[in-house]
Amino acid sequence: MQWGYKLASIPFIQVVAYCRKHSVFLVTFTACYIIIKHPAMSPFNLKLPVAIGCDHAGFDCKEDLISFLEGEGVVFKDFGTYNKDSVDYPDFAHPVASAVENGEAAFGILLCGSANGVAITANKHQGIRAAICWGEELAELARKHNDANILCIPARFVRDGDAEKMLDVFMNTAFEGGRHANRVQKIAC
Repeated sequence: MQWGYKLASIPFIQVVAYCRKHSVFLVTFTACYIIIKHPAMSPFNLKLPVAIGCDHAGFDCKEDLISFLEGEGVVFKDFGTYNKDSVDYPDFAHPVASAVENGEAAFGILLCGSANGVAITANKHQGIRAAICWGEELAELARKHNDANILCIPARFVRDGDAEKMLDVFMNTAFEGGRHANRVQKIAC
């Protein structure tokens, strides 16, 4: 399990607001504040594995995300592909979406060149809200406003290190509910 921390010398009210926004613990000291991020703060049930899959275009990025998950102590199930040989993205998107749909996975991660193919495929499953994200803000909004349960990453359009940041935000952002809950309830056919 990896613990992150950040020292800050800022007003206490700003520290509390940061902690609420980013779901982190707060430990106070006299001269400074230490903010500790804990993976157990995830809104997802991380006792279940995270389902991950990709096609050939997403393979390298998937391997980076697997290393990230391992570093965070998060259990995952890799649905492939397992090399860079050309494959068909639905063969990997359907099993990931099914695992999330059936409650066998906490959430899902899908990757392909543009993320369009895997998102379209995953969204054919009832109860799946697969969101294409190419930045941290989109990953945060996908969770807060859409209660997304599968993160779809366009591997050909994401810089090194950005996918891990998006995953961290996605994994640790809660659904806001409220007016957004009414909208999400109207999605299913």
